[in-house]
Amino acid sequence: MRNPSFYVLLLVLLVLDGWLLAHPNLIGRAGVFFFDYDYLNTFPKALGTVAAVVGVAFFVAWLAGQMGRIVGSILLIALLGVSAYWLYDSFLLYNSGVYKLTGAGFRAGAILMPGLLVLLFGKSFFDRIQTKTRRH
Repeated sequence: MRNPSFYVLLLVLLVLDGWLLAHPNLIGRAGVFFFDYDYLNTFPKALGTVAAVVGVAFFVAWLAGQMGRIVGSILLIALLGVSAYWLYDSFLLYNSGVYKLTGAGFRAGAILMPGLLVLLFGKSFFDRIQTKTRRH
């Protein structure tokens, strides 16, 4: 943990994302109720959902860091690509159609979730290419 400010920023964004997802407007609340998104009903549930997703991503990034240099880098690039595509897809999805009516905060929270993963996998890959290999 060379840069603790990154983890503080990640924690602040995680809490912000949970709060934004837990507070949609009236149409968004109806959608959460109708589609039975029980994991977004309250702030603690939304925060737990976001924390679980980011926690699993953090663990996977850590595992990739424990692998060989080439295999771990390829895995991190693949995960970064998938999360970047998810970010792009979420941006398009939540800014069109019915989701456009759920409120700016909820949409921002839904788009921030894959953004957190892009941030996490990007930093892990950047740290991976910055470290020098150790010779035994």
